[in-house]
Amino acid sequence: MTAHASWAIWAIVSTSTALVLIRPYDWPEAIWAVAGAAALVVLRLLPADVAWHAVGQGSDVYLFLTGMMLLSEIGREAGLFDWAAALAVGHARGSGWRLFALVYGVGVVVTTFMSNDAAAVVLTPAVVAAARKARIDPLPNLFACAMVANAASFVLPMSNPANIVLYGNHTPALGAWLRSFLLPSLASIVVTYLALGWTQRRALAARCRKEVRAPALDGRGRLALAGIVATAIVLLVVSSRDIPLGPPTAVMGGLTAAAVWLKGRSSPVATIRSVNWAVLPLVAGLFVLVAALDATGIVDTLAAALGALARGGVREAAAIAGTLLAVGSNATNNLPAGLVASAVIGRLQPDRLIVDALLIGVDLGPNLSVTGSLATILWLVNVRRAGLDVSFWQFLKVGLVAMPAALAAALAARLWM
Repeated sequence: MTAHASWAIWAIVSTSTALVLIRPYDWPEAIWAVAGAAALVVLRLLPADVAWHAVGQGSDVYLFLTGMMLLSEIGREAGLFDWAAALAVGHARGSGWRLFALVYGVGVVVTTFMSNDAAAVVLTPAVVAAARKARIDPLPNLFACAMVANAASFVLPMSNPANIVLYGNHTPALGAWLRSFLLPSLASIVVTYLALGWTQRRALAARCRKEVRAPALDGRGRLALAGIVATAIVLLVVSSRDIPLGPPTAVMGGLTAAAVWLKGRSSPVATIRSVNWAVLPLVAGLFVLVAALDATGIVDTLAAALGALARGGVREAAAIAGTLLAVGSNATNNLPAGLVASAVIGRLQPDRLIVDALLIGVDLGPNLSVTGSLATILWLVNVRRAGLDVSFWQFLKVGLVAMPAALAAALAARLWM
């Protein structure tokens, strides 16, 4: 590839990524990612067959997201989130701190067994509803919802689509995974909770409503809840057997949706229209952009640099690589960052400690900024859908406290304990 072609690819990828993060005219992120990918093909900077192959590499992620988005929308329509919100407010018994702890704890469970994207999509509407019922500032609990989605996203392989991406659609079996990541995950979860609580301590000191009438959960809501629980069980079993997570997630999402539609004798059209399908072309476009970067030789350059770093000491190299990837994920979003890291791993075949540190970085790093991960972007979409907003700077002020501390704790737990 000529130097001019490489520079042109970098210019297109950088511009497209910046537009995804900035969202000019409030246009969906997918428009900018797909436009950048299309420009690369039209200008013959990337062969069409290579671009198509890159799109195909995301098949497991697309299916995974499809199933999770269906589950979330069905739960919302069936009133499951309003019911859960009322229960949370009731158990908080007037304490803002207790409600915060409940939201965070539920977020850990949802992220662990359903993925961080599911936590962002499923939990956010319930958190907004709970804050409104409790008549308190929603921001502390919204921050908890967003950050726990990344802090708990490496407890299990299914906890984050970026885990699938980093390992090239072939994550380690459940036993090996837990040996590597259980202790770092606990460190990440605890430190993030403490940091969040400290940054939000004034708002959390406020009292909230004690008694809120919980709406009845009808047959549709019970089916939606059963479907979500069944999906978590299926994914846990599938993960333990080292089977791709995408197809079973899509099947369970579809079956749950169909059961709820039949129970309510309702048309699926409204549900299908409400799902944020733009996420899928966004991810596909990011896969193509990364394939173009690979063609410039950046992957070989990074692999050589990481190899040189590792020769000076594996643990030190792992800590540096994980930290750099964590910060870099905020500049590009952690999905493309994870794709580049996956390609580097494929070229270099580094020590397992380095791979594990890279995964911690790509999963936890996005807690620094609102644009760092797909989960946080989905969270922001749901926040705006509820008529609220969180600015880049609001999130960054919290992230600057929470992310570095949790990253240091998680990396230390994996590399030196």
